[in-house]
Amino acid sequence: MKRFAIAVDGPAGSGKSTVAKAVARKLGIIYVDTGAMYRTVALHCRQKGIAWEQEAEVAAALDSLEMKIVPEEGGQKIFLNDVDVTTEVRSAEIGKGASAVAAYPKVRERMVELQQEMAKVNSVIMDGRDIGTVVLPDAEVKVYLDAGVEERARRRVGELEAKGETADFEEIKKMIIQRDYNDMNREHSPLKKADDAISLDSTSMTVEEVEQAILDIVHERV
Repeated sequence: MKRFAIAVDGPAGSGKSTVAKAVARKLGIIYVDTGAMYRTVALHCRQKGIAWEQEAEVAAALDSLEMKIVPEEGGQKIFLNDVDVTTEVRSAEIGKGASAVAAYPKVRERMVELQQEMAKVNSVIMDGRDIGTVVLPDAEVKVYLDAGVEERARRRVGELEAKGETADFEEIKKMIIQRDYNDMNREHSPLKKADDAISLDSTSMTVEEVEQAILDIVHERV
C-alpha cells in the first residue's frame, strides 16, 4: 500500500487521541500525538520558569528545546532534552499551557516542521487542531471529531482519576470551554473543520464505533 496520511481534528476531549491510537494499531501505521508536542513545549517553559503568556520568552526557549519523538506500537514516547516526559505532559495544568503556547507562530512553525517531516517518510495518523487545514492539507483522509462539552469533561475527569489524580468536574468543564475559545479564536491556525473533512460526533458513540467509522472512511479513500 502506498504511503498515506489521516488527519483527525477536533476540540479537547473529543476522543481524538484514543481513537487515533486504535486506528494506528489496526492499520499498522504511525500515530503522531501533536498535542503532546505542544504540551512538551509548555512543560519546557514551566521547567525554565517562563510564563506561558510571555510570547517572546516562549519563542526564545525553543532554542534550548530538544524534542525527540520515538514511535512505538500504538503510540509514541516523547523525550524532552533526553528525559522521557510522555506521562508528565498529560496533566490538566500542562494542557492549559499547551493551549497558550500553541497560539504563538514561532512555536507552531517549529512543531509543524517536525510533523511534516514525519509524514514525508511514514504513513501516519495525526490528531490535533489544524492537521487537515495546515499540517497535512493533502491528507487522503480528514476527520473532524467532536462531542458535547459535558461529555468531554466527563471523559477528561475519568482519564485523570484513572491516573490517581483528583479532578473537579466543573473546573475541568470550565477549562475545556476556555480551551475551545482559545483554540477557535487564535489568530494563527485556529481550530476549524477542513472543507473536505468528514464530521463525526462521538458524544453517544463508543470508542470502537468511532474507530470503525474512521476505518470505513480510510478503506473507501485509500
